Amino acid sequence: MKFNFLVLAAVASASTLTPNVLPLFVRNPYLSTWLGNARKAPWEDWPMFWTGSHLGFSVMASIPDSGKIYPLLGRPHDSLQHGHKLYNITFPEYLGPTFDASTTNLTYILRGSSPDELVKITLSFLSPITPSSTLRQSIPAAYLTVIAEGCSNVTIYIDANGEWVSGNRANEIKWDLHEPKVPEESSEKTTPIKTWKWSRQTEQHLTEYYDHAEWGTLHFTGPADAQHEAGTSGLLRQHFAENGYLRNQIDRDFRRIMQEEPVFAFAKTLKLAGESKKKGCSRTEDSVVFSFALIQDPVVQFASARGLTLMKPFWASHFASPDELVRYHYNDFKTASWLARNYSDSLACDALESGSESYKDIAALSARQVLGATQFSGTPDDPIIFLKEISSNGNFQTVDVIFPAFPFFLYTNPKWLGYLLEPLLEHQLSGQYPNDYSMHDLGAHFPNATGHSDGNDEYMPVEECGNMLIMGLALANAFRYDTEPAFVQAAAPHAVVNAISSATDWSRSVDRYGFDLRGHRDRKTDLRTTGSKAAEKWLTRSYSLWKQWTGYLVRESLIPHNQLCTDDFAGWLANQTNLALKGIIGIKAMSEIADIVGHEDEAKHYKKIAAAYIDKWQEYGISRDQTHAKLAYTWYGSWTTIYNLYADSLLCFHVPSSSSSSSSSSLSSSTKEPHDERRRRGFGRWFGTAGDQKLIGGDGDGDHENSDTEKLFIPDKVYQMQSDWYSAVLQKYGLPLDSRHLYTKSDWEFFAAAVTGKKTRMEMLEAISLWVNETVTDRPLTDLYDTEGNGGYPGIYFMARPVVGGHFAFLALERACGGKAVEALRFMDEEPAGKKAVDVEEALEADMLEAQQKGWVGDL
Repeated sequence: MKFNFLVLAAVASASTLTPNVLPLFVRNPYLSTWLGNARKAPWEDWPMFWTGSHLGFSVMASIPDSGKIYPLLGRPHDSLQHGHKLYNITFPEYLGPTFDASTTNLTYILRGSSPDELVKITLSFLSPITPSSTLRQSIPAAYLTVIAEGCSNVTIYIDANGEWVSGNRANEIKWDLHEPKVPEESSEKTTPIKTWKWSRQTEQHLTEYYDHAEWGTLHFTGPADAQHEAGTSGLLRQHFAENGYLRNQIDRDFRRIMQEEPVFAFAKTLKLAGESKKKGCSRTEDSVVFSFALIQDPVVQFASARGLTLMKPFWASHFASPDELVRYHYNDFKTASWLARNYSDSLACDALESGSESYKDIAALSARQVLGATQFSGTPDDPIIFLKEISSNGNFQTVDVIFPAFPFFLYTNPKWLGYLLEPLLEHQLSGQYPNDYSMHDLGAHFPNATGHSDGNDEYMPVEECGNMLIMGLALANAFRYDTEPAFVQAAAPHAVVNAISSATDWSRSVDRYGFDLRGHRDRKTDLRTTGSKAAEKWLTRSYSLWKQWTGYLVRESLIPHNQLCTDDFAGWLANQTNLALKGIIGIKAMSEIADIVGHEDEAKHYKKIAAAYIDKWQEYGISRDQTHAKLAYTWYGSWTTIYNLYADSLLCFHVPSSSSSSSSSSLSSSTKEPHDERRRRGFGRWFGTAGDQKLIGGDGDGDHENSDTEKLFIPDKVYQMQSDWYSAVLQKYGLPLDSRHLYTKSDWEFFAAAVTGKKTRMEMLEAISLWVNETVTDRPLTDLYDTEGNGGYPGIYFMARPVVGGHFAFLALERACGGKAVEALRFMDEEPAGKKAVDVEEALEADMLEAQQKGWVGDL
């Protein structure tokens, strides 16, 4: 499999931030391998699962005849003897990590016995994000490419242990080596492989042990000419260090994970020296690809409309067996890496234009983490994405976890958002949930979506109704306005595409290379990439739910009674200003939904209610001096981040109606621009320069100051007020969530920053970037942290959660309303000369004093 691996490794070459944890293999909640203490050398600790528990995974290298053994990843040197007569443990020069959206590279210099014996090694970990191929994204597998440059041969050793298939080290495992024959029909294109397989002796389907899956088989694959060996970890590592090779032997004494710890190893010599010794050094390059796949079937159980169902993995629709899948995946490396680079490059360019180099890195760091909480299931005609609420409580398909993550899906592939919402809609349409508000989740703990037939899920009624209505309209807008990411239809070069021999004919859904077909309409949901008709049909199918949830909001959202919002760690609270805003925007969203499906009278009804409520909301929720929003209507002297203001802008409600396409009657058919035009970048949306990216809705024209326009749903002054306030209360590492604590949520910071002026937005981005560089948090990117001190956990340990999809809030907003959403906020970018900064202490004291003098206390 010849490919320019140096080009691949160079993809992730410009990281500017230094996070404490980096993704290695991150595909789903159970194949989730990370590099901890990433600011240190990778051999100082073992790689870890997202919870922080160690995974047995080590990489070493040796330069033949040098007598040196180099630990590269993990702590294999703990098994070796210092001062051994046959080898010397030598730590390489570590050049540090780089990363992009799909790739993490670790680079080293190995120095042998002479100047010619200098080898550069890159360990390139690829978990490809492929928006144009749902099939490839669904495959629970990732790649490790080892790339060597230099003049001396180098032998690479890699092993892994049973901790990949169980969280309980006392469990017994079994293993085998599979060496498949190359199919005759594909022998010219297929690389011969061999695969280690191991699993628990007795699997426990759909169970976890400290968040590790207790079912599934790990497939560790390398080229057929690699040496292999299974045996006790210390003995294998010592033998390799002494001899530089493995013996192609298998210890078949099945045992517990840490009982004479069995490991499964490959060794491969990368040949850089050539056949004969020559004077001088002509540097060459060689490489080898390995893959890691965690195969599970079923992936979850789901209380679907037909009853409790064991759900198969999405890939099972295309491949007759795991072995066929693993062979395809290994030989698909060229295509997968091309598509991953396509996405990473597009994201890097967009994020750089949206914010800064730091924002580019934050978006890249967040992407794999979002998808690392998902499991792809269903069939190509009826795809479903299931999601685990990682770390906070393990809930299944939590609505208020999907909501902060949804900007990522709007930006990356809006259809995937539809696949996430589908199981929630199906379950509730089937009558299995008794309450008249939206359910909080599909099950108390992933991977079991058994529902809440008693209605006793976590109580967030206004929160979840508002979330579902906002996401429903956002997705409908994406369908109506052809919101196809510019890179979704980017095809890989013909030379690298890998055809599928599918077990079933899905030609209505994907082409023979596994790419999603444009315009495909799913059998059940009518989801498709484009078209106002698709939006109408999708909304119509669940219209009874949209209407039911809106009815609840009409009754309960203006003055929310004592309840939780998504920030449930902060506790119950009545009259929450930000929560009420979400509910009211949800009602406004319903007026648009009704309009799209042709219920004009209902559209007018909900629009009128929303307009009345938003006026009352400003009266109740904004401080008397008009400097900030209060935490709760009757909590004088308080303040809050009203991150739900983001939805007003995203759904085009802040765009003057004469220049927006917010109504289905105002849709116009525009000529589609050529593919290469859509692939162009360079649209400086935040900084006033023109651009050409395909956006959500409209044509980007319109005068924000047109006197003929209808009154904005939420006036400019509210946006300006909050932008000024955020700047005034900003702390070292970011914007606190509200006046009760100094902790913050990074997802909501980006929601809030997206609808501020340029000055405030950049201040917030700089503070968050500083936090990424300096935080002491030691797990995959947390979304809840202290904005002062050492930027650590505030006594609550969130980690690896998909809510970091909220970091894509800038990018999703830029595509909204034909670019008009961002244009409508530019009035905040001009700072008047001599503008006085907000005096926070004075404003809060004045609010409290006036409330005391006028007796404004108690509940509304």
